[in-house]
Amino acid sequence: MAKFEIVEPLEIVKALEELEDSADTIFGEMTNAGAKVVHKNVLTNMKRVFKTTKSLEKGLKITRVYKTPSDDGINTYIGFYGYDGVPTKKYPQGTPIPLKALAREFGTPTEAKKPFFRKSFNKKQIEDEMLKVQNKYIKGD
Repeated sequence: MAKFEIVEPLEIVKALEELEDSADTIFGEMTNAGAKVVHKNVLTNMKRVFKTTKSLEKGLKITRVYKTPSDDGINTYIGFYGYDGVPTKKYPQGTPIPLKALAREFGTPTEAKKPFFRKSFNKKQIEDEMLKVQNKYIKGD
């Protein structure tokens, strides 16, 4: 019978082990870089749709990088948080900022929709930014 033996250079094995150990950090930085691109695009698109964007800019946040317990995915979330305006009977803390954004994004019975959030996800821009982070860690051809 024929015999087959593979001899791997130790440098490659060590490099792969280091990458495996720091995978969560690398993926976290990559998703965070993609979220920053979306954040910048949302700010740009908001200025086209709203007369004043000060309260919405205040509520637009990027979360910390987190790992989902169900599938061990690495995620970074971008969204609207908080309240704005004068307290009312219906909204004692003020109008929810996500409500304002949703009303403009999807429209209301009296106002036409003007999407600005969904248009901020430019796949090419996000992938390019994520690849820059990846290339910091992986020196490829």
